[in-house]
Amino acid sequence: MVRIMENQIAKPLRIGMLGFGSMGRTHTWAVQNLPFFYGELPFSATVHGVCTTSLEKSERVAKEFHIPLATADEDELIYHPEIDVIDICTPNVCHFETLKKAILAGKHVLCEKPLCISVQEAAEIAALPQKTGQICGMVFNNRWIAPVLRAKQLIDEGRLGKILSFSGNYLHNSATDISRRAGWKQDRTVCGGGVLFDLGSHVIDLLGYLCGHLTAVSGMSQIAYPTRTGRHGESWQTNADESFYLMGNTADGACGTVTVGKLQVGTNDDLSFAIYGERGALRFSLMEPNWLWFYDRTAPDSPIGGERGFTKLECVGRYPGMIFPSFKAPAGWLYGHLASMHGYLSAVAAGVPFAPSLSDGLYVQGVMDAAYRSDAGNGIRKEVHICL
Repeated sequence: MVRIMENQIAKPLRIGMLGFGSMGRTHTWAVQNLPFFYGELPFSATVHGVCTTSLEKSERVAKEFHIPLATADEDELIYHPEIDVIDICTPNVCHFETLKKAILAGKHVLCEKPLCISVQEAAEIAALPQKTGQICGMVFNNRWIAPVLRAKQLIDEGRLGKILSFSGNYLHNSATDISRRAGWKQDRTVCGGGVLFDLGSHVIDLLGYLCGHLTAVSGMSQIAYPTRTGRHGESWQTNADESFYLMGNTADGACGTVTVGKLQVGTNDDLSFAIYGERGALRFSLMEPNWLWFYDRTAPDSPIGGERGFTKLECVGRYPGMIFPSFKAPAGWLYGHLASMHGYLSAVAAGVPFAPSLSDGLYVQGVMDAAYRSDAGNGIRKEVHICL
């Protein structure tokens, strides 16, 4: 007979998944696979319900992923007495009302980026009163990639010294095919913005996390193809930026650039950053997710180079608390989502604050709002200060 040791009971967390596009599928994968990658968890998480735009799709998803409840009405999940967490993976224009209902209903909330479609909406959401122990957070999953965790550690240890300059890029090629139908993320009426909202929000959060918050920005948008095929096959006038170029500075005097776009031929999911300080520098590319490049200016120098130069630090699968697969196994894009979900649900189980928070989402919204206001200056790209 096998005797089962009685340990502390893991806290059950039942999740209501709103939306099941690529992000809903990704979040569900993360929830269902956490036990494989981590040791004994302080929680037992399940996706208890799924809501999509049609009951037929919800039922199909529920059957495929063994989810008990399927609905086309988000209120069934938000006000369900057995659901603890609302996970928002719906189009941006839906976030505000859903967030408001879920927070006021006392649910823990995890929201995909961006927080809302305007800084006014984001400020209202971030200011909503929350019940004791209610944990609300944002999905800025790139914070959780192993080389980014290592970069944050090096910066916090002072290895770069005062940060002087930075650059961040997030480049796709999805708008280069003029015959391809526009998706909802290219429709400003649904997305609230263009590529600045979709890809730029990630870069703005990442650079703010590593370098400090931007205090003023100037921006310039680009639409290369004013007319393309719409979502329903019709001729459609492009109403959202296809690339966006931003300059900004932090309160500590660091200056830098952000370039995001879907017009860059030859790219895939090309997220990268470079950060330069007085004592060192860092470089990272998501297309090489196992490595962080670090330059240590304090290393010994000599006429033929000494020990200086960018050093390739192996990060691979070194995620805190992750026991599977081996830390030597190469990393992948999904690992960031997995680690993000683990961090959020652990915070919910422990009743402690989670970062990135709704306030972080508000900051990103404020930067994007300022960038768009700068771009609207009739050809004059003026610097706009970020006021929250």
